[in-house]
Amino acid sequence: MAVVGELAEWRFCPRCGAELRHEGSRVECPACGFVAYGSSKPTAGALCEDGEGRVLLARRAHEPFKGRWDIPGGFLEEGEHPLDGLRRELREETGLEVEPLEFLGAWMDRYGGDSTAEATLNLYWTARVVSGEPVPADDVSELAWFAADELPAKDELAFENVPLVLAAWRQQHP
Repeated sequence: MAVVGELAEWRFCPRCGAELRHEGSRVECPACGFVAYGSSKPTAGALCEDGEGRVLLARRAHEPFKGRWDIPGGFLEEGEHPLDGLRRELREETGLEVEPLEFLGAWMDRYGGDSTAEATLNLYWTARVVSGEPVPADDVSELAWFAADELPAKDELAFENVPLVLAAWRQQHP
């Protein structure tokens, strides 16, 4: 079986229907030569800061990690620049127009809690709100501002990378 979650369940070639051969993090079709590589899915997110040094977090409305706090953002569309995706996702989830500021870093994770969950490459920036009022939308049930010393506990956060990103942000806001 494939090591990468996205290919774990692939059994037959999408081109010719022959049985696929799993080779580590890729699948190959011995009949027609089709090859697919498993890859980390890119995401972009923003730690939006207000004038009081607080950061905006979003409570997830759906699985995985329904009900837990997350950093607003999401998956990039094919060919989408990460900063364009960040702006689009923040607009969809919060109603805010934001301007990315400082690149905070990249973190690896999985989109879910089991071994078949897709691997993700998560890119984060700090950002400032340009316009709008925060209103939860799309896959967000609630939005709230948190000071660096009032962030939710680790078990209230979605995904393994979120507490790591918040810790990096908090180092900038002692």
